[in-house]
Amino acid sequence: MEGVRYAGQFPAEGLVCSSCRMAEPDFARAVAYGVYEDELREMVHLLKYEGMRGAARPLGGMLARAIETLKDEAGAELVVVAVPLFPAKERQRGYNQAVLLADAALKELKKSVPEWRLRASHGVIRRVKDTQSQFELTPSGRRRNLKGAFVVSEAADLIGREVLLVDDIYTTGATARACATVLRRAGAGKVWVGTVSRAQREMVAMWDGAS
Repeated sequence: MEGVRYAGQFPAEGLVCSSCRMAEPDFARAVAYGVYEDELREMVHLLKYEGMRGAARPLGGMLARAIETLKDEAGAELVVVAVPLFPAKERQRGYNQAVLLADAALKELKKSVPEWRLRASHGVIRRVKDTQSQFELTPSGRRRNLKGAFVVSEAADLIGREVLLVDDIYTTGATARACATVLRRAGAGKVWVGTVSRAQREMVAMWDGAS
């Protein structure tokens, strides 16, 4: 497991987040387009909090660029799953931004990597716990916050398959870890993670070969 790689603002090789260095997660690798700052932060904020659904298209293109870096490692077929929102929160927002990003990225990937067979199946995992914002919590608080938050509802779609988990922001990886754990327990062969942005630049360290 080699941590989080960047497709846009940073070199893809030789980087790993400190949380992944301390404890190997259940996902094989996570990729992100860039750091959650400046214009990228503003675009994600517009999509996530200001109801600007149109922002999903350019952000989805960025996400597709990040996901493309996995094509030589991931399998020829991937089940694409967006990190779910708690139902009440999704009703309030009117949509799940991760679903919009995943679907926009898939449209781009079908053109850029036509031989890659990617199939969206967002309903295989559900969020059954209304959690706090991860940005407000410590690393241990994030793990407690997400304990029991996700369940798999359609395990038959996962058994032996590789999954691409999609979200807008990778903070410390707590959400990705929690989702990957339930997906793997339900039978997924491997889980890959793709996000538009990666928070906390200072948490990225040079990969030194440790697992």
